[in-house]
Amino acid sequence: MANISAQMVKELRERTGAGMMDCKAALQETSGDMEQAVDLLRKKGLAKAAKKGGRIAAEGLIGLAVESQKGVVVEVNSETDFVARNDLFQGLVKMIANVALGVGADVEKIKAAKVGNITIADAIVDNVAKIGENISLRRASALSVGKGVIASYVHNSVDEGLGKIGVLVALDSPGKADELKRFGRMVAMHIAASNPQAIDPSGLDPDVVRREKEVLADKFKAQGKPANVIEKIVESGLKTFYKEVCLLDQAFIHEPDKNVAQAIKEAEGKAGGPIKVTGFVRYALGEGIDRPDTDFGGEVAALVKPN
Repeated sequence: MANISAQMVKELRERTGAGMMDCKAALQETSGDMEQAVDLLRKKGLAKAAKKGGRIAAEGLIGLAVESQKGVVVEVNSETDFVARNDLFQGLVKMIANVALGVGADVEKIKAAKVGNITIADAIVDNVAKIGENISLRRASALSVGKGVIASYVHNSVDEGLGKIGVLVALDSPGKADELKRFGRMVAMHIAASNPQAIDPSGLDPDVVRREKEVLADKFKAQGKPANVIEKIVESGLKTFYKEVCLLDQAFIHEPDKNVAQAIKEAEGKAGGPIKVTGFVRYALGEGIDRPDTDFGGEVAALVKPN
């Protein structure tokens, strides 16, 4: 039998909202496979839909740089949150974002790019020495449009273009640039809050859709529903799923009685032309990085404990 740790049970509970004993039993039944345990709890009707994105566990800043019809977002990590308030560190993140705007989103190319006489890699090393903490450029992404705008939004901003969540959204449109930027910022704010997985169902990972279908079908098979009824229930369930994870189907946070697609259609009138969302990027600081929990009180106690 797999060794099921308290941390695994805690993680499964946080992801699903199921009870502790149900989480432990699910992990035991799936030999510790976290994804299978999530699906098992959902099939039993004990869990909510698993959402994209991991627990935020790293410090540092998300940096954005936008210029006309292109934009970049970068994540630069540090060891503590104190560094994110440091002027030197903030200047470094801005410099990295501005360099990425020119050379693209390849991390190694960004590090090799020069600002004056030094490379970005050297600038990072120099800041490590000055600040006294490890600093790393973790990732970068870029968006561009042939016509239209790249809109942006930064959540928990500490300075212009710097914060804890950064969003870029590409609006392809022949419409008025100022109106597109205004509406694009609203869409970017929506993306920051709602964290969609794709623009529409066609952009979803097929494996994600397959798993969702299996969870829905198995759940109602267990209730003894006939095959023809299950098929209809699964299709209805998928529509609900799409409203949760697809941008255009989500309820628009600024006007919840409309979905995003309807809000875009209305915005086209003000912009003076059709609007198409061709892409978006949402970076949340530290997502997907697993860092073990620490017992700060225990560490202090161990330090002061006499030998």
